[in-house]
Amino acid sequence: MSAQILDGKGTAQAIRAEIKEDVDRFVAETNVQPTLAVILVGEDPASQVYVRNKESACVKAGMRSLMYRLPATTSNDELVKLVEKLNRDETVHGVLVQLPLPKGLDEKRILDLIDPRKDVDAFHPENVGLISQGRPRFLPCTPYGIQQLLIRYKIETAGKRVVVIGRSDIVGKPMALLMLQKGLGGDATVTVCHSRTTNLPEIAREADILIAAIGKAEFVTADMVKPGAVVVDVGMNRVEREIVNENGETEIVSKLVGDVAFDEVKEVASWITPVPGGVGPLTVTMLLNNTLKGARLQVQGR
Repeated sequence: MSAQILDGKGTAQAIRAEIKEDVDRFVAETNVQPTLAVILVGEDPASQVYVRNKESACVKAGMRSLMYRLPATTSNDELVKLVEKLNRDETVHGVLVQLPLPKGLDEKRILDLIDPRKDVDAFHPENVGLISQGRPRFLPCTPYGIQQLLIRYKIETAGKRVVVIGRSDIVGKPMALLMLQKGLGGDATVTVCHSRTTNLPEIAREADILIAAIGKAEFVTADMVKPGAVVVDVGMNRVEREIVNENGETEIVSKLVGDVAFDEVKEVASWITPVPGGVGPLTVTMLLNNTLKGARLQVQGR
């Protein structure tokens, strides 16, 4: 029997409706509109799409969106000045620098410069430290979205073996931290695999919940998945495939796939996220949640 689908798109829509109600109530009570400032440097096509999605999501949630589109020739000093300006602006509650930055820009320096009280991506060392201590200010958007997806589908995590494939600062490491935390959506026994892990397929097969975030197209195959496991695919990879069109001719088409070989793994897993329509919509949703929290923290601190 094929796996059931973990519908990230539908779950994101439900959470966004809840956030919209919370934003409307917050604005009515405080006369403060939660505001997210997004900085995009350069012309990266994928980043352009992500930024448009964030802008649209903000508006639909009743938030204000400030977009700063800068040329790829922007210097470190120019970018620093803009971030410092947004840090001082009391009408801005979240600051996000879209990654990756063009070559020549100091990504670590820029991210560390963002006020941790406005760091809605949860990349700042202070926020990472708070997460590791189990008292987070903000939760990183993609891992938090995955956790919410599991919670809302009533997938038990307590006492379960979770294997995360990938150790990035954006997904892999914080995902492991969230699954380790006490409480709902946590209390798991977590293993993190990466490019230097030996016997990775064997370790993956031990997982009750397998989270793939390695950035390699269809890396996880059916023989790496324990029958009945829950599989969460964080990957977004564009590949070219040969197909036979309606005229019987062979042509090359571009297709979006995840880090999981979906068609074969769905025959082994109990639950699985699709690509697209799985984790992606939840990432932007959790960004909205963090922006609202940033606004609340700023109002409370006055």
